[in-house]
Amino acid sequence: MRIGGFQGSSLIDYPGNVSAVIFTIGCNFRCPYCHNPELVLETPEREIPSEEIIKFLDSRKGVLPAVVITGGEPTMHDDLPDFARRVKSLGYLVKLDTNGTNPAMLRKLIGEKHVDYVAMDIKAPREKYPQIVGSAVNAAAIRESIDFLLSNTVDYEFRTTIVRSQLSPEDLEQIGVEIAGARRYFLQEFLPGKTLHPAFRNKLSYGRGELENIAESLKKHVTHCEVR
Repeated sequence: MRIGGFQGSSLIDYPGNVSAVIFTIGCNFRCPYCHNPELVLETPEREIPSEEIIKFLDSRKGVLPAVVITGGEPTMHDDLPDFARRVKSLGYLVKLDTNGTNPAMLRKLIGEKHVDYVAMDIKAPREKYPQIVGSAVNAAAIRESIDFLLSNTVDYEFRTTIVRSQLSPEDLEQIGVEIAGARRYFLQEFLPGKTLHPAFRNKLSYGRGELENIAESLKKHVTHCEVR
């Protein structure tokens, strides 16, 4: 598996747990607001051997409880199940961050109990996906991943990063309809900075109060919704 970044300790990436975070190289989307352009464009400063990561995790087992595999898009890597299995064999909880474009991989990972928690990014309402992610989209695959997570086979959350110029309150309402019945939905405030497309470096999200009002309105669709 191609790894382009590693963080030995994070307090925010695995709900309720301190975690290590592994960043895979490559993505099938081109979201202009992405904060990891070097992973998307496959130009990291360094490619980290997976054995180096496993060695670190082996040294921290029993102390560090969880590992997050993120990207990029981890499910693009055929050897992800084997890597996740090795991490699980060391006793870690494993969280997967995904855009939901590979439901077969998602089913395999969860069916073989290699993953304990899934965070799936919902980029936009179904009809706006190509516009937001800058790529062709298999909407049926994303729908399959949503439905699979809604079946409660594994603990999960949905989340949307919000750039004000891209998503309206009505768009977010439609997302709520499309993930109706979800356990958790998080609205993520976009923060200006390094982005895949230079034009997005100074874009803004909604104000905190506006986002909290939107989150409150979405509770009619999902069990829990909050701003992150």
